[in-house]
Amino acid sequence: MRNDIDLHLGKRLRRRRRLLGLTQQQLAGACGVRFQQIQKYECGANRISAARLWQLSEALEVPVAYFYDGLAEDPHEVAVRDRREERAESQGEVFARKETLDLIHAYYSLDERPRRRLLDLAKSLNDEGEEALSA
Repeated sequence: MRNDIDLHLGKRLRRRRRLLGLTQQQLAGACGVRFQQIQKYECGANRISAARLWQLSEALEVPVAYFYDGLAEDPHEVAVRDRREERAESQGEVFARKETLDLIHAYYSLDERPRRRLLDLAKSLNDEGEEALSA
């Protein structure tokens, strides 16, 4: 049976793993378990023992206390902060991609008029995509 603490630890585990760009398989290999076990930890289905939490903290380069940060806070405030942090992390991942950096470089190498037209085109394509999703 899932417990709020197990869910919290699992979310913190997933967040840190993703931040470091590790797959579940890579983290599992570092801790000597199968990736399915990492999946179960992350969704709160399995409890993380003290010894395993120590191994995870070593592999993820954080103190054990990292996993407990925010546990005593109001669940609503934690959820809001978690969403904000996840958005920031995903945006950071996007800007770390070579494709994104190439696109930004190409965009700024254009003169102002073609750059404005390209931006307008991108916005119109995004609007079309959103309309298709809402239909």
